[in-house]
Amino acid sequence: MVLFNLGGPDGQADVRPFLQNLFSDPAIIGAPAAVRLPLAWFIAKRREKMAQANYALMGGGSPLLKETRAQADALAGALARRLPADVVRTFIAMRYWSPDTAAAAREVAAFEPDEILLVPLYPQYSTTTTASSLKAWRQAYKGTGRTSTLCCWYANEGLVEAHANAILSTWEAAGRPHVRLLFSAHGVPMSVIDKGDPYQWQIEATCAAIAARLGEGWDWRLCYQSRVGPMKWLGPTTPEAITAAAEEGLGVLIDPVAFVSEHVETLVELDIEYAHMAEELGMQAYLRAPAVGTDQVFIEGLAGAAVRALDGLGVSADNARCPGAFSQCGQRLALAAPGAHA
Repeated sequence: MVLFNLGGPDGQADVRPFLQNLFSDPAIIGAPAAVRLPLAWFIAKRREKMAQANYALMGGGSPLLKETRAQADALAGALARRLPADVVRTFIAMRYWSPDTAAAAREVAAFEPDEILLVPLYPQYSTTTTASSLKAWRQAYKGTGRTSTLCCWYANEGLVEAHANAILSTWEAAGRPHVRLLFSAHGVPMSVIDKGDPYQWQIEATCAAIAARLGEGWDWRLCYQSRVGPMKWLGPTTPEAITAAAEEGLGVLIDPVAFVSEHVETLVELDIEYAHMAEELGMQAYLRAPAVGTDQVFIEGLAGAAVRALDGLGVSADNARCPGAFSQCGQRLALAAPGAHA
């Protein structure tokens, strides 16, 4: 099993090269290389100090690799229990930092597996995340093994239940205050969505499933964080949603619906920046549910989806495809990839 994530700098000196790797990806900036690479260098240089300050609040670097290793170990254990006759190993491939995709590909090739399961740790598919990671893998991997892909698992029962449990636990621990539930997802530019990317549709489906699990009586909204640059992005933004709740005299409980690990977007953006904003607005309650991490319900749900993918029941959790209007549906693209198994 190969787990994919974006990665994050290990320390302050890594911040600028990490940013440069990120913005050099044609899935992030779609310009020709002659334009994209100098632009990536410029953006990384401009954003370096601000990003360093954010990572300094977490000890200097990103906790994402540590969190992903813990998830890899938990998933390996869950799969070993489900597949006792098989030898199961997990590998990590970070898109923009180490251990990178090329290194993971070499390790997997040396293992000489009979089957490979690719698991991007992005529950909702986007060309900017899952598709980019899978493309890098196909370019890097030269070894043996039949490949299956768990391209998206936005409605996985374990994921939905883990989110609902985290929301309820956070709310009850705070004394059940009167709050609006805000599902906060990482934003993407509208230009990405307009090209047929199903990310927004899948995010909305995840939120609806969690809300249904919570039951009636919850006032909830979807919003998007981490906007960068002047272009139009998915909205409303999380700051806009927090402000709207404050103006109505409500507190908020924020659930990081698109994140399965704690990293800069949750530990700094949500826990520090937006919490400070809520305090300035005089908000009576500002709560944040934790990312699902290694929650047992989540891990077992993902392990079940992995086994279903290996059994040939599809490259998407429970064989769910996006509506036909989404030309960039991850399942269709994965099925069309060379050597794909479904």
